[in-house]
Amino acid sequence: MDALHPTTLDELRDAVAEAVADHAPLEICGGGSKRALGRPMEVSRRLCLDRIAGIVTYEPAELVLTAQAGTPLAEIEDALAANRQMLAFEPGDWRALLDADGARPTLGGVLACNMAGPRRVKVGAARDHFLGFAGVNGYGEVFKAGGKVVKNVTGYDLSKLMAGSYGTLTVMAEVTIKVLPRPDESATLLILGLDDASAIAALADGLNSPHEVSAAAHLPAAGAARSGVAPVASAGAAVTALRVEGPASSIAFRMQALRDLFDARGTLVALHEEDSERLWRDVGAVQPLLPADRIVWRVSVAPSAGPTVAATIARTLDADVLYDWGGGLLWLAVPSSAEDGGAATVRAALGGSGHATLIRAPEALRASVPVFEPEPAALAALTKRVKDSFDPQRILNPGRMYRSV
Repeated sequence: MDALHPTTLDELRDAVAEAVADHAPLEICGGGSKRALGRPMEVSRRLCLDRIAGIVTYEPAELVLTAQAGTPLAEIEDALAANRQMLAFEPGDWRALLDADGARPTLGGVLACNMAGPRRVKVGAARDHFLGFAGVNGYGEVFKAGGKVVKNVTGYDLSKLMAGSYGTLTVMAEVTIKVLPRPDESATLLILGLDDASAIAALADGLNSPHEVSAAAHLPAAGAARSGVAPVASAGAAVTALRVEGPASSIAFRMQALRDLFDARGTLVALHEEDSERLWRDVGAVQPLLPADRIVWRVSVAPSAGPTVAATIARTLDADVLYDWGGGLLWLAVPSSAEDGGAATVRAALGGSGHATLIRAPEALRASVPVFEPEPAALAALTKRVKDSFDPQRILNPGRMYRSV
């Protein structure tokens, strides 16, 4: 496969325009860390954005950063850390999950996949911090949307459309995001030994309390034992975790308030600083379900329904589960021998409420079952019309999300 490496927006436009003229579908690739995410594609060329990289402008006082889409995420995070700021949506590092250890996640890739980690329960998804972009559509045309200030809403919804489109609508070349101050400190309260239903009820109580919980997850005993955080791995029981962030005095007060709230529910353990940060990095990376020689699903449900969905699946499949977002996000690891990768079982358990995405699976399986939740007819027709508007010849990542789109 030919690999194209444009270095400027003009070169990117020319590469796409040539592909349109030649009817040559393109694989859009940033740092390569998420190439195994989605359906396999039949493409003629790979369009690499690794040389369209670098921070364009960063205004810490305005909490706004503009960078080229191929900028490594590590470079973005280092620049923000130097000013005690952060990407509030806390994208997880899925390289181990997707067998892409040598690849480099990029800012554009994170936004294109709308990736958000544990802090999503407090600050929203990646799309909620995506202010604007410049890119090339499937006609080979350069266009821009959004702005570089938070109050500018021109084109804002178009930025949200790009977030979660997996490169199927536009090749983004430059992106602008809102950033937030980094908390002074963080701490996590662990409740040991709760069953899944009790744990999700506890997470709901924590999130509904006035104590500003910024992350809420539950690791059943098997997942907790695989944790890279010693107090979690050695607990010998399920671990329910709630994080608070902010000034030291505020954290001390809120941690004590959470202790008082949960004192009668189980053994309580506190994690501070490095252990707390490591735990939430691991949750975002789905580390408690690794090594992932199994098939991994990502399931969104109403938090209260999470334990029932997981139990229904477990009656048929030998599934390990990790609950994030207060129970609204289930990560499920099922045996690689499961028929159809467990697709029928997982989606039947949802009963039409929620959606499931196949995250890790062999290429042949990702080609044979729907990777993303099948759309109702009306929504599928709308998806097709949107694709027709941006990429009528199906040049950009064709079929990555749905077979016919």
